Amino acid sequence: MQGSKLTRVHINSGSGLNLIFASTIMKMGLNYMNLLTPSKAPFYGIVPGNFSTPIGSVTLPVTFGTEQNFRTKHIKFEVADFESSYHTILGRPALAKFMAVPHYVYLLLKMSGNTGVLSLCGDLLKSFECDKEAIVHASSIGVSSSVSEILAAAKELSLNKDSMPSKKPSQSSVKPAGDDGTKTI
Repeated sequence: MQGSKLTRVHINSGSGLNLIFASTIMKMGLNYMNLLTPSKAPFYGIVPGNFSTPIGSVTLPVTFGTEQNFRTKHIKFEVADFESSYHTILGRPALAKFMAVPHYVYLLLKMSGNTGVLSLCGDLLKSFECDKEAIVHASSIGVSSSVSEILAAAKELSLNKDSMPSKKPSQSSVKPAGDDGTKTI
């Protein structure tokens, strides 16, 4: 079976999660319901102000490069059942498996291929379009009522400083050893 080329991949080395969206799997022509294994751990930070629970996880082959120089690894993805401006999000687990080095300023990803170094360049215009879509999508999602309640309670506590316990700094048992030529600034 010929693979699918995903043109909207977000590389996020700050995330411990590889995420693919159910709509992406359907666009790839895969019957994802037969591929899923149970996954119940919720994740945060993808949907602003909310958490999400994946509908399962799936392991798929991922290939970077060309027919002449490529690298393929099987990557485990959590499958999300909501829309995003991206097809997938690759986090630390995928980058570590490929031993890839991202350079965000240049939208560049480097890794070893079967015949040499792979240098994959991102598209600045497509990245900008995805960011704009993500902002529109995030603004259309309402913050859940529990988050609103927590924010209101935090604001009330910050206004009422008398309810905050005062903590005195502990006395250090380490004493500076005289003036030994250091300059205090």
